[in-house]
Amino acid sequence: MSKVNKTDTSSPVKITDTILRDAHQSQAATRMTTDEMIPACPILDEVGYYSLEAWGGATYDSCLRFLNEDPWDRLRRLKKALPKTKIQMLLRGQNILGYKHYADDMVDKFVEFAIKNGVDIIRIFDALNDTRNMKAAMEATKRHGGICEATISYTTSPVHTTEYFVDLAAELESMGADTICIKDMANILLPYTAFDLVTKLKARVKIPIHLHTHNTAGTGDMVNLKAIEAGCDIVDTALSPLGNGTAQPATEPLVATLRGTKYDTGLDMEKLGEAAKYFNKVKARLIADKILDPKILAVDINTLVYQVPGGMLSNLLSQLKQANAEDRFLECLAEVPKVRKDFGYPPLVTPTSQIVGTQAVLNVLGGERYKTVTKESKGLLLGDYGRLPAEPDPVILKQIIGDEKRITHRKADDLKPEYEKYKAEIQEYYEQEEDVLSYAMFPQVAMNFFKWRKAQKYGVDTVFDAKNNVHPV
Repeated sequence: MSKVNKTDTSSPVKITDTILRDAHQSQAATRMTTDEMIPACPILDEVGYYSLEAWGGATYDSCLRFLNEDPWDRLRRLKKALPKTKIQMLLRGQNILGYKHYADDMVDKFVEFAIKNGVDIIRIFDALNDTRNMKAAMEATKRHGGICEATISYTTSPVHTTEYFVDLAAELESMGADTICIKDMANILLPYTAFDLVTKLKARVKIPIHLHTHNTAGTGDMVNLKAIEAGCDIVDTALSPLGNGTAQPATEPLVATLRGTKYDTGLDMEKLGEAAKYFNKVKARLIADKILDPKILAVDINTLVYQVPGGMLSNLLSQLKQANAEDRFLECLAEVPKVRKDFGYPPLVTPTSQIVGTQAVLNVLGGERYKTVTKESKGLLLGDYGRLPAEPDPVILKQIIGDEKRITHRKADDLKPEYEKYKAEIQEYYEQEEDVLSYAMFPQVAMNFFKWRKAQKYGVDTVFDAKNNVHPV
């Protein structure tokens, strides 16, 4: 049963705060710990948010890889600490939280356990806006009693017109979406374009519209305000300690701006102040540990010029540093939109941002465009990731894939059920059904975590034999 009142036409704007997920993912490499989150939950739970985005995205990987935390334990603890507020997560459609397509049984099982452990709203997106890659996750969300927020990955190109996005939203509504999210991951949606897009969406679809933007280019607050004036029902913001910059626009200024107007959020400013005071301490720890660089708060106009998300910019710089070629950064930035055009204008969001960015670097450093091609670039052109928004450049296509046949059907249709296979592979470490899902998403990372967890139970001086049985010493 959906928890969204589809007949609600009240004008007060609802707020989703990202402080527990995208804010620290965007600013601090997703390194906030669960123990740092829990003390703030009683305050956050009294603010009056529509929801708190607290799970999914890169948090799952980061918990296992860097924090020695079980992401499922985080979710359960947050659910217990937030009895009044809906918990929201971000899911990559058929990729779930990984970087490849999974069989439908895996998608269903993951969604089932996410909802069972505490997720109320699942924001589902596909990097190519291929609705075939969203269908299984959307159906599973509805089947298991969650709120299905289907997502438009926003970008600009000759094919990504306002009409394109409105048609996409209408299709997602017909597929059972409870809300539509405009996901402006690179902060390239400009304020008056947002007004026009939301106006046309509200005229076409009957379900609520939820806007997600960043403040990388410095326009995020204006984007939110113009979208609200056009009738946007919900917007994402981030509490001020981790707001703005590459994260979402800060929560408190928007709440103050709307106070006393017909859009008044009704959020408790005193509680927001208490929460901000707490998270300033967390921010100080992240800065002290050199995880958060205050430079990320600077306006970066390259986002608008090259349509490159903040995380993609840092990845490009990292690749160039490794190649001792930092002086060629602007060349690589200029190559990104060229590769994107060659590849059929994919939106730049995980995993396509990494694919296009890496190929741009190879094109510049190789001295000849497409002299070296990654297997991911080839896979994107072959259709492994889904249907491209436009046809790739035919010359480039021939150069990269030769005579190989492109996939025109849904990739997941080729995949056999795989849950039981993954389960059998981790019997030595199996403690809960959720472990199977962790292993399926990140096999090596999860296995390292399972070994660490097992060692903790038997003491730090633990020896594992060839079958991974423990022998305390």
